Amino acid sequence: MEQRLIDKIQQLKKQRNAVILAHNYQLQDIQDLADITGDSLGLSKQAAQTEADTIVFCGVMFMAETAAILSPDKTVLIPEKTAGCPMADMITAEQLRELKKQHPDSLVVCYVNSTADIKAESDYCCTSSNAVEVVRSLPKDKEIIFVPDQHLGRHVQQQTGRELILWPGYCPSHVVITVEDIRAEKKRYPDALVITHPECSEPVKEASDALLSTGQMLTYVRNSTARRFIVATEVGMTHALKKVRPDAEFIPAGSRAVCPNMKKITIDKLIASMEDMKYKVTVDKAVADKARRSLKRMIEILPTA
Repeated sequence: MEQRLIDKIQQLKKQRNAVILAHNYQLQDIQDLADITGDSLGLSKQAAQTEADTIVFCGVMFMAETAAILSPDKTVLIPEKTAGCPMADMITAEQLRELKKQHPDSLVVCYVNSTADIKAESDYCCTSSNAVEVVRSLPKDKEIIFVPDQHLGRHVQQQTGRELILWPGYCPSHVVITVEDIRAEKKRYPDALVITHPECSEPVKEASDALLSTGQMLTYVRNSTARRFIVATEVGMTHALKKVRPDAEFIPAGSRAVCPNMKKITIDKLIASMEDMKYKVTVDKAVADKARRSLKRMIEILPTA
């Protein structure tokens, strides 16, 4: 990256008293210049603890919404307003309310990869790393609706033994990874460990050595003695893993596992965002207050979530 661009970004950060967050699936240049990289909820929590007035979220819209919910006194920007999440958009608040009517005594657990409206309609939020623990903590005499990711939900069912009411949502970038992809890479690299995100399909998960959130992947490879890993998640994750273990080799499980929305934010868009203070992400106060409740309930169960 050109030094003049780095200098420009540093100047704008100082001018705006801004912190730049980048999800692990972002373009390499974006990850490299960010102040904080990580998974979506972790980024929002860390940003809330900073002294920054402005949060520039290099991710997708639901992540920026979560940052706005947790930091109501800060300005939250997303450099590309069309950076959405197909899975988050697979359920609407109206659809969830209808499902709740069909199961009036149920509790709703929503994956953090959901819109603010869905979080507001939910009792508890969860992440891919703590979904099992959140569900285990809930009363056993209660039905549980789990939205929107059916694959994470099935993983939770298997780990907890609880029957969940699953919404048929999924992440397009994860379900394109197939068990044939895993087998092909294992044939090429028989010594490699397969680390997989629980948003992947069940056959892929069954062929894996470990099921991990993006944050857990970083910890896992840091502590592992293995020198080669097949990574079944969005391809951008290999860059973050390489930073943690430069001595190891990371092989994407499939070249098709690319989230086009995560790749929309570029250096030019980042600079324009800070120059023009666009695009501001706001959440209606009533919605934000209810959504914050579901997030706080999760944090009360698991303070380190």
